[in-house]
Order: sequence, then C-alpha cells, then structure tokens
Amino acid sequence: QLRLVESGGDLVQPGGTLRLSCVVSGVVFERYGLAWFRQSPTRAREGIACITMNGRDTVYAESVKGRFTISRDNAKDTVYLQMDGLTPEDTGVYTCAADPFYFCEDFQSHDYGYRGQGTQVTISS
Repeated sequence: QLRLVESGGDLVQPGGTLRLSCVVSGVVFERYGLAWFRQSPTRAREGIACITMNGRDTVYAESVKGRFTISRDNAKDTVYLQMDGLTPEDTGVYTCAADPFYFCEDFQSHDYGYRGQGTQVTISS
C-alpha cells in the first residue's frame, strides 16, 4: 500500500529557506508522478509544483515560480521541495501527492489518488 510521509517543515523568518522531503513507500516509485500542494486556514488548497516520473519535466504555480524547486531521487524514493525567498504568504501545511503514470497536465486540478498528512511551514519574524 502506498504511503507518503512528509518532513522538513519549520518556523523560519521571511527571506529564509526550507527543504521539504516526502518519502514514498509501498510502490514502484519511478512509476509515479508527484506534486506538492499547500493549504492554510485562509487559503484554499493550491497545487504549487509537479514533477514527472523521470524528473525531466516540472511545472510550477505562478506564486512560487523562480523561488521553489521540485526534484526527486528515484534511488531514495523521495521527492523534495526546495523553498527559497520565503514570505509569510507561504505559510501553510504542505502535502505531497502521487498518481501512477501522471505527467503533470492540469496538476493543480487533478484529483490525486494518494496524499500525505502534511508538514507545517510557518514564515514569521
């Protein structure tokens, strides 16, 4: 059974950086397209980054483009989200999502079959 476990969330100051990780277990990792979403009490869930199975293609929301980088290590069954230039608007619970053989088309509205529990990111001075 597929399981996604996120980590790396923390409290950081504006302008800071964080690297989130999501370990995927129970499946053949390289067969899954992966994405990161975030949600806060004041904002609806937002798809912010997606990566294809082989890692060659990525898609980003406009709100994070140029600041966040999604990557994956198929040898470690892990997807990452490097976040730079953080602002208070980036505060939220970040979750990773997975679906087999998915190529990121319309990922922000895609109904992923698997999601993790999330990790809290708080940006505050």
